[in-house]
Amino acid sequence: MTDAHWQLDGSSPELYQRYLVPAITSKWAEDLIDRAQPRAGEAVIDVACGTGVVARSAAKRIASGRVTGLDLNSAMLAVARTVPSEGAPITWVEGSALDLPFSSGSFDVALCQLGLQFFPDRGRALREMRRIVADTGRLALSVYSTIERTPGANAFVLALDEVLGRDASRIKRGEHAFADPDKLKTLLTDADFRAVDVQAVAQTIDFPSVLDYVRFQLLATPMTTLLKDKVEAERQALIASVASRTASFSTPTMLEGGKFSFPQEAYVATARNAR
Repeated sequence: MTDAHWQLDGSSPELYQRYLVPAITSKWAEDLIDRAQPRAGEAVIDVACGTGVVARSAAKRIASGRVTGLDLNSAMLAVARTVPSEGAPITWVEGSALDLPFSSGSFDVALCQLGLQFFPDRGRALREMRRIVADTGRLALSVYSTIERTPGANAFVLALDEVLGRDASRIKRGEHAFADPDKLKTLLTDADFRAVDVQAVAQTIDFPSVLDYVRFQLLATPMTTLLKDKVEAERQALIASVASRTASFSTPTMLEGGKFSFPQEAYVATARNAR
């Protein structure tokens, strides 16, 4: 990553892989794999895999065995298939976390990074993950904590609502749907997982500038809908305005050296199959 502004040319999934993965999701992926401890010869599934950073991390870690990446978004999977991987082979599958297309007990390890908060029926998704995990299998997943615990995202949503109108931040706030770790622990125990452990974990997130962070959020995530009806000049003006207000809601420490750096918190859970 350089000090130059990111060049956001390409489709949203391509931009996601090029910028969000190294800036944010790769950090969480390594942490999740460290906790799951996949071993050589095991079968691993990455549910809601996106462009596949967790699946690739697992494949590299186990070397032998098999890894499956599943996602509902065909465009994200198309990008996943183009990214080189090392170690165990990866199979990419289009499908829903609410109805996993695998037989019971098919996997030793189920992983789900920063996806559970988006599922329309979280309990059902977790029950499906438990179903496909073997009797001795295990689960590791993560979700963002409340948005106030991630000050960069919090500054951004305050700016969004001010510049683009009330509730403009609804999509972004939806990423931070878990207000406390007990909510996640209850969902896991209700899905019949055992030995559930939930930890609050923080990573330091760095972007070249506030403008780069805002541009990425508004051009390469589902928040593109906020600007879809705008002409290019208006779109760029609104992005600049949101960036300016995001900076005003940020602390000086977050803006040191012209960059945009802040802690990002997630709840990271591990559990075992109850069977």
